[in-house]
Amino acid sequence: MERRQLGKSGPWVAEIGLGCMGMSGVYGAPDEAEAEATIRRAVELGVDFIDTSDMYGAGHNEELVGRALKGIRDKVVLATKFGQVVGPDGRPIGVNGRPDYVAEACEASLRRLQVDVIDLYYQHRVDRTVPIEETVGAMARLIEQGKVRHLGLSEAGPENVRKAAGVHPIAALQTEYSLWYREPEADLLPTCRKFGLSYVPYSPLGRGLLTGQVTSFDKLEPSDNRRNHPRFQGENLERNLERVRRLQAMAQEKGCTPAQLALAWILAQGDDLVPIPGTKRRRYLEQNLAAADVELSPADLAKLDRDLPVGSGAGTRYAEAQMASVNV
Repeated sequence: MERRQLGKSGPWVAEIGLGCMGMSGVYGAPDEAEAEATIRRAVELGVDFIDTSDMYGAGHNEELVGRALKGIRDKVVLATKFGQVVGPDGRPIGVNGRPDYVAEACEASLRRLQVDVIDLYYQHRVDRTVPIEETVGAMARLIEQGKVRHLGLSEAGPENVRKAAGVHPIAALQTEYSLWYREPEADLLPTCRKFGLSYVPYSPLGRGLLTGQVTSFDKLEPSDNRRNHPRFQGENLERNLERVRRLQAMAQEKGCTPAQLALAWILAQGDDLVPIPGTKRRRYLEQNLAAADVELSPADLAKLDRDLPVGSGAGTRYAEAQMASVNV
């Protein structure tokens, strides 16, 4: 894989990273042994950008990542996040961007990850009650203390990206982006490019929809959080599956999987994008990384624009209550 820099002065990483959220029971029952093996296999294959958060599994995911990276910590750029406060059951109960909480959350993440420093520390969600300048100022103090190397934002809107960048250099913005959800092209991507942030798409495979493996709501496990997402429900899912069939047809023509085609499309959007597809199994990890070898011609990209244009996804990406905390 080629390498891409995060921000103007941030670390260089492989062009495809690994998102670890799904390893902590978000999309069905977890398998810790396979999850840890997947992280270690990723590093063996050259993936050096590992992404987690203190909210995934109410801290479970950071602990898992910390165990998996024992002995190989120096081979990766480790990213985690703070700000989404969760209860013991792992469900979000609020957003906290207060400066004192920034320091508290960082200390807790360092303990769970069993590391001395976090390479990229994101504010997971913007706290509407705290000016982002105050939150980022507290994050910057963590750099001065040697506990964090670079700063990031997640689900911040254009205006807060601008304000944050005025306080301290921000290496990356992480938000959802895929062939299924292309709305960031209108304002977020241009804003990141204006202020020198790289763009880290999460859910680049549409929470699994673009893989072609999700064929009906009933086949999702009872504990699968996607059951709560409007895009996987009723008529929305039927409309979305029709779009996926177009992707599958093109993938078959090109001799790759739909997931590989979807990831190759993101890589083709610019060398300032570093997608972090999530998986909890080694076989899917290896398939995803092969996307780096898929070449897309201008004609291919034009066809994907026609088949899956901006706004073609049916349904909001979160339930109504959660939508209030994204793109803030």
